[in-house]
Amino acid sequence: MISRRPLLGLAALAPVAARAQVQATAQGWAPNRPVHLIVPIAPGGALDITARMLGERLQPLLGQSVVVENRAGAGGNIGAEFVARAEKDGHTLLIGAANTLVANKYLYGSRMPLDPLKDLAPVTRVSTGTILMVVNAKRPWKSFAELVAAARAAPGKITMGSSGTGTTSHLYMELVKKVAGIDITHVPYRGGGPAIQDLLSGNIDMMFDVMPALMPHVREGRFRALAVGSARRVTYVPGLEAVPGMDELLPGKGVDAQVWYAIMAPAGLAQPALARLHAAVTQVARAPEFGERLVPLGFQPITDPSPEDFGRFLAAEEGRWKSLVEISGAQAE
Repeated sequence: MISRRPLLGLAALAPVAARAQVQATAQGWAPNRPVHLIVPIAPGGALDITARMLGERLQPLLGQSVVVENRAGAGGNIGAEFVARAEKDGHTLLIGAANTLVANKYLYGSRMPLDPLKDLAPVTRVSTGTILMVVNAKRPWKSFAELVAAARAAPGKITMGSSGTGTTSHLYMELVKKVAGIDITHVPYRGGGPAIQDLLSGNIDMMFDVMPALMPHVREGRFRALAVGSARRVTYVPGLEAVPGMDELLPGKGVDAQVWYAIMAPAGLAQPALARLHAAVTQVARAPEFGERLVPLGFQPITDPSPEDFGRFLAAEEGRWKSLVEISGAQAE
C-alpha cells in the first residue's frame, strides 16, 4: 500500500518552495504589510474577477495578504491616480486595462489627472483576449446579420451597455457601428458588473465586452453570443467555437479587438521591489492552474519578459488606441 504522508508533505511545502523561488529572484525587498491591489472599476466585471484570481495566488509568494480594493470612477482614472500618488514602496499596485492605461489620455485631454506612462511603473501584463458581442437571450436576433438589419431598420432603438465611456467595449462598438453603417445607442455604466445586471433584467439589449464576466451567462443560456471582436474565431473557448469573428462578418474592415490586463506600480518604485513583484506576478500568470481558470472565461495568460519590455509595449499601443478614440468621437464625460 502506498503511503499518502510523503505526498501530503510535498503539497504542504509547495507554497514555501514557490515563495523561496520568488525571494531568490529579488533579494533585498519584501512587503512588510498587506499589499493593496487596486481595481479601478466597480466589483463584478472581468477586471475585478481577474484581480481576485491574481491576488489569491500572490499571497503565498509575497508572504503577505493581498487586499483587492475597488476604486471606481472617471474611466479608471480615480484608481490609477490613487496608485500613482501612493507610497513608492511596493505595497500599492494597480491592475488596469488598455482604456485606463493608454486610451484615457486621448479621451480626457487636458482634464487627464495623470500620465500613466510617466506616473506609473509597468510591471507586466497578466492576461489577454478579445471581446464578445452578446444579446439578452429573450431578444429575437439569432445572428450578427439579424442584429445589423434590426439596427438599420430602427436607428438608435437598440441599446448597448458598456463598462464606461471610452472603454474597450465602447470604442470597438463605435468602430463596428461605423464600418457596418448602423446606429446603436451606447449606455455607459460604472463598470461591467452593473451593465451585466441590466442586460440580465432586459433594461438594455446587448453588450460587446470582455468575456470573463459574460461567459457564465452564455453557457447558462441567459445571453446569446453573436460575434467575437477578434478578426478570427476564438476556438480555444468551449462554447464559442461556432461564433464568427470580425473577418467573417465585416470582411476587409480591419476590426480586430485585442485587450489585455496588466499590473502597474507607482513610478519611482525601487528596482529590487519592481523585480520582486515582476517575478511573483509572472510566476502566478505562468502557472498552468491560472491559465486553466482563464481560458473558459475567454482570456489567456500572457507575461512580459521584464518591466522594461512591458513599458515598450505600452508605448507602442498608444497609436492604436488614439486612432480608436478619434474614430469613435468619444470624449470623457
